[in-house]
Amino acid sequence: MLTVKEAIIVEGRYDRIKLSGIVNAPIIETGGFRVFSDPEKQALIRQIAAKRGILVFTDSDGAGFVIRNFLNGAVPASQIKHCYIPQIEGKERRKPKKSKEGLLGVEGVTDEVIINAIRRSGATIIGEEDNKRGNITKADLFSFGLTGGENSAKKRQALLKMLDLPTYLSTNAMLTALNCLFSLEELSEMMNEEEISQDES
Repeated sequence: MLTVKEAIIVEGRYDRIKLSGIVNAPIIETGGFRVFSDPEKQALIRQIAAKRGILVFTDSDGAGFVIRNFLNGAVPASQIKHCYIPQIEGKERRKPKKSKEGLLGVEGVTDEVIINAIRRSGATIIGEEDNKRGNITKADLFSFGLTGGENSAKKRQALLKMLDLPTYLSTNAMLTALNCLFSLEELSEMMNEEEISQDES
């Protein structure tokens, strides 16, 4: 079991139950979109973020990113980290059918996926050395042709698809996700992959 300094923010109780068997850390539920109209829950999250930091661990679907973006605006950037799970098609066992986007949520992915996502997020894992990663900047994205070029949008889509990240991420959200997952050197290596570097006409 991983012991994490930051409090973990999840969408619902099944996510909390799943993570509680893998991670030793406070786990706070947003109640889905309910957090938008719950000033007391917002105040609690801000208070916890100021005390120990928070790790946002929402689903990889559109709703999860709406909640993630809301928390981004509610908590100072220095107090928030993001944990991303890949987009994996499937259905949770307790549900009669797939979600609207057909993707597994936090409760549905394997323990290994969750542990890897936490380790890559930059979370402070007690008892493990903190592997510092070189920050990827917007200038780096430009130099790789991911912004500012004729084929930049196609390259971003190809990169996100290759990394099993949501293809609808904005440039800023993609930059955040990349910094959670990879070093600048690792991104440089990936950009040398033929499917990314090859210009599409």
